[in-house]
Amino acid sequence: QVQLVESGGGLVQPGGSLRLSCVASGRIFSFYAVGWYRQAPGKQRELVATVAAGDVTDYVDSVKGRFTISRDSARNAVHLQMNSLKPEDTAVYYCNWKQPRAGTIDDYWGQGTQVTVSS
Repeated sequence: QVQLVESGGGLVQPGGSLRLSCVASGRIFSFYAVGWYRQAPGKQRELVATVAAGDVTDYVDSVKGRFTISRDSARNAVHLQMNSLKPEDTAVYYCNWKQPRAGTIDDYWGQGTQVTVSS
């Protein structure tokens, strides 16, 4: 089992910045991939950014150039630096940790952290 703790959400004005963190503990083996998802009220959960083995990153178009995902392997942590925030970035943000096990991939989810962008 892998436990995830997210932090860093909050209220910020448009144009501001926040840094989300996802720290994993438990039975962690080789790193495979971690993603940050978000879900706004009345909308489906969407994938925002991913980092995979080899530090390969990918982003949804709406956050490219504003968000940066990074990995701290020494601390089993993944961060999401969010700059130039917009009201449409308001959502609950979730960390998803993928871990290989016996020929399959297990999915673990954090509890979510609220990000509100408003003046």
